[in-house]
Amino acid sequence: MEISVGENRKPLISVIVPVYNGENYLENCIKSIESQTYSDLEIIIVNDGSTDRTGEICQQLKEQNSNVHVINLADEGVSTARNKGMELAKGEYISFVDADDRIHPKALELLFQNLKDTDSDICGCGFYMWQREEEWQEHLQKQIPIDKKKSYSPKEYLKEELLQGNSRCWSKLYKRSLIEKCRFRKELSIGEDMFFLMELLEHAQKITEISYPGYGYYQNAKGAMNRAFTPRYMEQITCWEMAREKVMQMAPELSDKITSILITAIMLTAGKLAFLPGKERKQQEEYIGICSSKLKKEITEKGAFGMLSKGYRIKAIMFAKVPKLYLFLYHLRKYVA
Repeated sequence: MEISVGENRKPLISVIVPVYNGENYLENCIKSIESQTYSDLEIIIVNDGSTDRTGEICQQLKEQNSNVHVINLADEGVSTARNKGMELAKGEYISFVDADDRIHPKALELLFQNLKDTDSDICGCGFYMWQREEEWQEHLQKQIPIDKKKSYSPKEYLKEELLQGNSRCWSKLYKRSLIEKCRFRKELSIGEDMFFLMELLEHAQKITEISYPGYGYYQNAKGAMNRAFTPRYMEQITCWEMAREKVMQMAPELSDKITSILITAIMLTAGKLAFLPGKERKQQEEYIGICSSKLKKEITEKGAFGMLSKGYRIKAIMFAKVPKLYLFLYHLRKYVA
């Protein structure tokens, strides 16, 4: 049953915005949501223990906009923040926007219309990466048609989208009836959105993607993926190990593909370790050993190993056999060359 008030009202869309120390960009993010051509919205800002002026800004935005709600948490992580937003959401449809990002004015209207037209459970769109304000403003002025639209079964989406890199929870609109069956895993802070989508696919019937770049992804130099190695970065490996179990249940024929992604995740984590100065890297020997040990096991899967590029295969073999030397040489290449 659609949530509506009056003949001209559309179903309510709840937009969930988790934020941590976002004083420099939260207002513009919310402004982009409030500027949507789809007007029947509620915005749920989840302030996850910010220590800057974010809390004050949240309160101002709530006072200025009747459709803005604020939840305050004590730094419990992005997964918990999104889950809390979902608990409060009243919309028949739900979307996620990260606080340093923005969305094009037509984004939610196009996602909603295509979701309804295709009778899909999820509709996703493309995204535009930007760093400077001028880049975003130029993007807003462009007239971009939807030149591609494709609907998938869950297994098709797994193969052609999720395992090809479209593993983001943002830039999508979800039916509430689907999304309330799953929650983000609290133990994951990296890869949590990928695994959330993986679990949603177990319940979905149809997923549609449109080519329109309606989501503005800000390339934040301080973002989680650009930070130095910490033990939590090992979650990048954990999430793909968990995902492999799901893939083996849904589509065992994709075993080699998911394992090749796991190998890549291990090598990316090794790269993070390599960025550390020598003394700090020595302090992380436990994690270097874990990565190397896992890699030794995974590269014995010939089909998966064969999916890697030749250069990547050489790097993987070297890291598996002489991990400390590999990290030393990798560090020199990055910082001395």
